[in-house]
Amino acid sequence: MNQENLNFRKGSEKDIPEIWKILQQSIERRKNDGSKQWQDGYPNISTVESDIEKGYNYILTLDDKIIATAALIFNDEPTYDVIDGAWMTHEDFLVVHRVGVSNEVAGKGFATKFFQIFEDFAKKNEVFSIKVDTNFDNLAMLKILEKLGYSYCGEIQVRDGARKAFEKILR
Repeated sequence: MNQENLNFRKGSEKDIPEIWKILQQSIERRKNDGSKQWQDGYPNISTVESDIEKGYNYILTLDDKIIATAALIFNDEPTYDVIDGAWMTHEDFLVVHRVGVSNEVAGKGFATKFFQIFEDFAKKNEVFSIKVDTNFDNLAMLKILEKLGYSYCGEIQVRDGARKAFEKILR
C-alpha cells in the first residue's frame, strides 16, 4: 500500500460509523489475541461520539478511506495524576487513547506510522512529551511502544485495574 496517500485529520460526526467499525474490529482482535483489554463494553459508540464532540478524535486515511483512529488529548488525564512509579516529565503532554486500526491494514505498520504522526502533531503544538497506557497483555501495543522508544514509567489505575504507563520525550 502506498503510504503517500495517507492523511491525518480530526474526525467528524460523519466519520462516527467507520470509526466505531474500526474500534469494534480492534476490540475483537484484542479478544482473539487473548487480551482482557477492551472486553468490558468500553470503548463504545458513546465514547466515539464524546471524542468527536470534544474534538479528541483523529483519524488516518489511506486513499480517503479511514484506516485508523485515536483520541489525542492535551494535558488532561486524571488517571495519570497517580502513578506507581514516576513520569519522566511534568510539563505539557499529549495523551494517546483508544487507538484502533482497521482489519484491512492490521499488521502492516500503520499503527506504528500513526504513532509517528502523533509525535509530529505534538511537536507542531509545542508539546514534547507523549504519555500512553496499555494493558499488560496487549502485546501488539507493547511492541509498538518498545519499537518507538517509549519508556516504561510504572502503573496507573483505570476503571478495571492496572495499566502499564509509558512516556516518550520528543526533544
